[in-house]
Amino acid sequence: MIAAPTRTARSLLPRPRPRRRVVVAVLGTLLVLAVASAVALSLGDEPTAPAALWEALNGRGPENTVYAVLEVRLPRVVLALAVGTAFGVAGGLSQSVLRNPLASPDVLGISAGASVAVVAVIAVGSLGGPVGVVPIPAAALAGGLAAAGLIALLARDGALQGRRILLVGIALSAALTALTQFLLTRIDVYDAQRSAAWLTGSLNARGWGEAMPVLVGVAVLLPAALVLAHTNRALLFEDEVVAGWGVRPGRSRTALLVIAVCLAALATSAAGPVAFVALVAGQVARRLAAVPDIPPILAGAAGASLVLVADTIARTALPFQLPVGVLTALVGAPYLLYLLQRRRSTRGTP
Repeated sequence: MIAAPTRTARSLLPRPRPRRRVVVAVLGTLLVLAVASAVALSLGDEPTAPAALWEALNGRGPENTVYAVLEVRLPRVVLALAVGTAFGVAGGLSQSVLRNPLASPDVLGISAGASVAVVAVIAVGSLGGPVGVVPIPAAALAGGLAAAGLIALLARDGALQGRRILLVGIALSAALTALTQFLLTRIDVYDAQRSAAWLTGSLNARGWGEAMPVLVGVAVLLPAALVLAHTNRALLFEDEVVAGWGVRPGRSRTALLVIAVCLAALATSAAGPVAFVALVAGQVARRLAAVPDIPPILAGAAGASLVLVADTIARTALPFQLPVGVLTALVGAPYLLYLLQRRRSTRGTP
């Protein structure tokens, strides 16, 4: 006999009106994204007027303007969109599957695993080993998946959920960060400086070479996440109820988390561990949609908007360029404290 949903489960069932709100939220976020992209392409050492920007995008106009728009700004904007989308979708999936608003790749240690793998590849080359044998995206993927596997092994409680996996992830993130810092002390000074700048999360001096792996990853994994979206909603209920509906919760969680890990690792390989984007994007998407599960497209659009706006401010608002990770950390750290305080107040902790 199939178990009926509990009263709590029935209260979580999405209603038609909130689903219409999801569509409105997605369209509104995409509109913000389009405006932010146009502004980002227009701003630089020499701002470009809208008419001149359109001409430059079509390869016409003054040569220096065409070069600035197509060769300097456009790759960076595309990379910001790809990285933000990847981090946003990864954060939304992690928070939905693990049923915890604090669960995101940077908090769980996935980004730290990808980072230590990338720095290890750089260290091998710096110490005289073969350079380029392991591509940076492949190293980041391997590091992220290895960290996820270790977290699942250490926190195994019969299901990939609960506070235990979050605590294990935080502890593993601290250990991997310490290992990364150790590797930085063992390599050439130039490589150490370059790696340290990358570890803050930066889009400086990035181009199509860094953007393409992330774009391919998003193009492949985002549709997979959308196909599994119905499973994501089902995982809001107890495993016994979900199993009665013909869904295997263990396999579904694993598949969704693998997608999240791969997206976060690819984004980290291109721009470094841009802090708190995955955490904030998932929660912004949840509040905009007003539904229990986080829609992947909305989380991706929120993450893309956050990274693009932060990078535009970081490179144009000051006399010097800031790494985008510095600005997202300034926004994300207080938001993390807010989430912690909110959970504490909700639980009635004295």
